Amino acid sequence: MDIRVTHPQEIETWLERNLMRVQKPGRYVGGELNQVVKDWSSIPIKVALVFPDIYEIGVPNLALTILYEAINQRPDALAERAYLPWTDMEDLMRAAGIPIYGLETKHPLGQFDIIGITLPYETLYTNVLNLLDLAGIPLLSAERRADHPLIIAGGHATFNPEPMAPFIDAFVIGEGEEVIHELLDTYKAWKFRSGNREDLLLSLLGIPGVYIPRFYVPHYHADGTLQSIQPTTETAPAIVHKRIVGRLPAPPTRPIVPAIDVVHNRIAIEIMRGCTRGCRFCHAGMVTRPVRERSVEEILNSIRQALQNTGYEEVALLSLSSSDYSQITHLVERVSQEATQQHLVVSLPSLRIETVSVELMDRLKGKRQSRSFTLAPEAATDRMRAVINKPIETHQLLETARAIYQHGWTKIKLYFMIGHPTETLDDVRAIAEVSRQVLAEGRRMVGHRASLHLGVSTFVPKPHTPFQWLPCDTPELIQIKQRALLEALRGSGIKINWTDPQETLLEAWLSRGDRRMAEVIYYAWKLGAKFDAWHDYFDYEKWMIAFQMANLDPAFYTHRQRDLEEIFPWDHINPGVRKAYLKQEYLNSLQGILRPDCRQQCYACGILPTYKELRRRYPGQHWKCPEVTVHART
Repeated sequence: MDIRVTHPQEIETWLERNLMRVQKPGRYVGGELNQVVKDWSSIPIKVALVFPDIYEIGVPNLALTILYEAINQRPDALAERAYLPWTDMEDLMRAAGIPIYGLETKHPLGQFDIIGITLPYETLYTNVLNLLDLAGIPLLSAERRADHPLIIAGGHATFNPEPMAPFIDAFVIGEGEEVIHELLDTYKAWKFRSGNREDLLLSLLGIPGVYIPRFYVPHYHADGTLQSIQPTTETAPAIVHKRIVGRLPAPPTRPIVPAIDVVHNRIAIEIMRGCTRGCRFCHAGMVTRPVRERSVEEILNSIRQALQNTGYEEVALLSLSSSDYSQITHLVERVSQEATQQHLVVSLPSLRIETVSVELMDRLKGKRQSRSFTLAPEAATDRMRAVINKPIETHQLLETARAIYQHGWTKIKLYFMIGHPTETLDDVRAIAEVSRQVLAEGRRMVGHRASLHLGVSTFVPKPHTPFQWLPCDTPELIQIKQRALLEALRGSGIKINWTDPQETLLEAWLSRGDRRMAEVIYYAWKLGAKFDAWHDYFDYEKWMIAFQMANLDPAFYTHRQRDLEEIFPWDHINPGVRKAYLKQEYLNSLQGILRPDCRQQCYACGILPTYKELRRRYPGQHWKCPEVTVHART
């Protein structure tokens, strides 16, 4: 993009003249409650925190909220925010040569020292390229000079960094609360000594959990599978270990109160990190181990402070499995007291399918509480539940549904997944049968006020999970299963929505790709691909053409069974869970062997040896086992 306007005052003037020409001008002006504005000229390190989608989705992102507060607490650094403009605003910006800018002071992104991008999911990748182009920054890391910002990415999608490797200078693998300060300190020292860009990247190699793609080269077999990823310098570690925060720091209590309505307009408090359930399809459950909890008092104090700082009337208590929080009953009792006194709405997502969950939610239910209750059985037959390691019996689901309707909820949302390993059409039709039974329980309890909505996604075998060796269903097979389910639900009065098979393929290509996928991403963006996570903007044909231009077969990444000994593009990234453990869990799935919660028994997944190794290798770091661990019995 041809950047013609670079001074903040000029950008301000342009905004005043053009904001009324776009939808939702509040996306682009800043000035919200709790934003932090520092003196640009007096702060040595300037960081732009970017969510590569629109304002409404980016503002509630908890990772950026945490980093924004942490960086701005430092006297030597400032953090500003940026989000991707919607298409109407982008057209105007490109026509006028206006770059993407930080909302706080309107400085162009190209004038920041560091740009930190969060990548919670893979369908943001073309947006990242669009963001860099709108900022006037070279797309390729190799083409950036010392005066260009350092481009850093983190988030769950970066546990396989290879598809975005040519575009990103440094990836942060794992949790960012501690490593962000090490990055800033390293950058500040480099800036003080006026080194070149190569020197900066080499110095970042000394930070545990930071992956610098420039210093790694992939090698391939003749059949296209990966042979190895080799470091090109002695200081680059062969394996990059994820960062783990031993004790969770206090949650942020001064979140941005947005200028317009956003997807989650509420206070978000993370009560627990990690999960011990061991669902074999779940990427988050594998890469966020081990479990760490915040105390009830810390959670309550954070809620009180955040309420005072924001004026919000809704609080979400977040975790991957809230029912597994060891003091959940006590927490709910205390929070419900606070909610009653202050007329709050409190949500507790990610509850297990059990009547205790209903009782917990009933204690939190207020006048404005949603009348819907969400459950995620994922599969509808005992055999499939054994395959995916989600031991829920149908009678337990029906008992929970009955309790939900009895306690006053009139709508249940059920989330299932099709495309599981070894799945048959009978397994798919069982989703309809179980759903009919759930709705029947509701009709018995509350009559025709009872309703049921189904969300049916399609399984993608994600990196660092026991199913990473498996292929995806073909689009034809996905459509057959969707038609079978629709036919089985005909006349039931149950609403259903599902994922487009082509969108599933995109997620699979990007999550399972190697470094060669970067060329596909680039060509797709050049062809106009962006906002791929938005159904109305996703263009499958652009991606098909991009694969042709890159001379790659998309089926190689999606429909190919992997050999048990195959090297994956993400094998040099250690999430704390051993590949041997994942392999054993994969073999267990083929035999339908269930593994109970690992709080009951340790299965040697690898997270405890990872702690010990990190403490040995990096004695100066804050590596320590948390107070709440995986409860190993070995």
